[in-house]
Amino acid sequence: MICCCVKSENNKKYAELDAKLARKMVESRRIYPGHKSLKSMDSIIMKFPKLREGLRNIRNVFESYDNDSNGTIDIEELKKCLEELQLSLSDEEVKGLYGWCDVDGSKGIQFNEFIVLLCLIYLLSKPSSESNAESREMGPKLVESIFDPIVEVFLFLDKDGKGKLNKADVIKTLNNEDYPLERSPSHVTNMRFEEMDWGRKGKVGFREFLFAFMSWVGLDDADDYYMNS
Repeated sequence: MICCCVKSENNKKYAELDAKLARKMVESRRIYPGHKSLKSMDSIIMKFPKLREGLRNIRNVFESYDNDSNGTIDIEELKKCLEELQLSLSDEEVKGLYGWCDVDGSKGIQFNEFIVLLCLIYLLSKPSSESNAESREMGPKLVESIFDPIVEVFLFLDKDGKGKLNKADVIKTLNNEDYPLERSPSHVTNMRFEEMDWGRKGKVGFREFLFAFMSWVGLDDADDYYMNS
């Protein structure tokens, strides 16, 4: 009975985090104008080489805080990392995100999970108001230069601006009739969405999008994760 209560409490906590992140995506449309310049899947793919390089640079950050070199970061190692990166959330929020991103239940954050976790913390600790003078200075340049373009891809796919991706909009966006030479085949767009839609509900949050997006970019650890999941 106690286990059921704990599980129910965790599910509620993660649902709250999911809703909070969806609200953040809605707010982000005001401070991430770059999504308006994206036109097709080709324009997204053109970002992959730079993003791939940036994501691999984060590996150096990951390894520098993996003090016991076991391939995972525990909660204490993570807190030290966040202090160094000047990303600040409450201990409760960090613990909640830590559990939310430990998708394989290993009780330790692997590299691909670390990228997702770092991005979520970066977003949730970033000021929402564009008028805030600190909003463009928040966080280290490495983190900002990698995660901001990824957010813009999500916003480009989120045509109804509700903070979650729905299948019909994603397929329509990637098959934009205004760019016939850059349209993705229907079987490819369906596969892309299925990679994101873990619950097969036709709705995808930013966390699920980010795990899938890393494999699209070609991050080795993400590919391994999908092969073994």
